[in-house]
Amino acid sequence: MREMEFTMSRPNLVKVGDEVEITEGKLPSSYYYTIEPAVAMSGNYATPDRLKSRKGVVTEVGESKRGFYVKAAFDE
Repeated sequence: MREMEFTMSRPNLVKVGDEVEITEGKLPSSYYYTIEPAVAMSGNYATPDRLKSRKGVVTEVGESKRGFYVKAAFDE
């Protein structure tokens, strides 16, 4: 099981237990992931750390000093 954190611009877009679908974006030297439909976005990951799964389950939703976040678990 792999857990990843995503930033979210506003609250209540997903809730704990929701199954989410992920798309992968490519930058010149890294990859990033988006919970669709454009709910939240991950940080950048190097090639060896790419996510293999495209579906996950939300394990936590919260707010920090930097804004809202979502944690999702993936079978890997």
